[in-house]
Amino acid sequence: MNINDYSGIWVFSEQIDGQLSKVSFELLGKAVELKKETNEEITSVLLGSNVSSLAQILINFGSDKVIIVDSPNLKEYKTISYSKVLYELAVKYKPSIFLIGATSIGKDLAPRVMAKLQTGLTADCLDLSIDQDGNLVQTKPSYGGNIMCKIIMPNHRPQMTTLRPKVFNPIEERKKAEGIIIKEDILVEEEKDYVILETIQQQTGGLTIEEAEIIVSAGRGIGDKENIRLLQELADAMGGKLGASRPLVDNGWIEPYDQIGQSGKTVKPKLIINVAISGSVQYMVGMQNSGYIVSINRNPDAEIITISQCAIVGDFKDIVPAITQEIKNRK
Repeated sequence: MNINDYSGIWVFSEQIDGQLSKVSFELLGKAVELKKETNEEITSVLLGSNVSSLAQILINFGSDKVIIVDSPNLKEYKTISYSKVLYELAVKYKPSIFLIGATSIGKDLAPRVMAKLQTGLTADCLDLSIDQDGNLVQTKPSYGGNIMCKIIMPNHRPQMTTLRPKVFNPIEERKKAEGIIIKEDILVEEEKDYVILETIQQQTGGLTIEEAEIIVSAGRGIGDKENIRLLQELADAMGGKLGASRPLVDNGWIEPYDQIGQSGKTVKPKLIINVAISGSVQYMVGMQNSGYIVSINRNPDAEIITISQCAIVGDFKDIVPAITQEIKNRK
């Protein structure tokens, strides 16, 4: 493989039912930063049915080019069809960098494309940069989240990576920006191995943990399932969402879709209140980019306090109800 034959930054633009996923804009925001270091153009790759109208949106958010493959057989995400199309496009255009969101779709799609291309893939990255040799430096947590690894692929292209949602910021939209739109005619055959009979929207009780601007997050230190009620009352009073670290999900006290951390969701609210959470690396990587971090903990040396703008040392059973009542009084 001659890596000099490869150039350009690709972003897989995930869409569901004709709506671009938020992570697509976040990846473009990071791609724009990488472009400053590489001076290589950014190409969004868009697959779906009747999705051509989304191309200009992607250009407005930083794409220099948009490659579209539009087919009725790409209306719903199917692993075999999507990976086949991306493989054929990558072989033809030879991108140097390929960014994919670490969503349920991205986590399924990326390794299959990687295997077809016989290249490398770094999953669940938290940061990207370019080294002095022009390689993509991919930073991700490893060994149970206890260390941060920097990984490069000096001998293979494209350099593929999946990146967590809510880690990067999208750039501001550029109205009526100019770019190139390419429509590729690739035969997409109907998959007959399986058929999607029905799609059911997951019920998360309204506001999702990723969308919430205010989160009250519970940790192992709350001690008893009955104490969740105190935190839920605080979240409700603030118009926020209740989340949790992994131990509460493992105990069956909180639903998995409200788990924050390396094996859960990455969140970026304006405010997060961590209650009785010690601060394992696995948890902190999932919320460390929050706008303002408040932590309530009995232990003044708890690791979570090191990344908090405000720490309250004491028993949450005294502190949380007091905060809730104060909020209600002010309302």
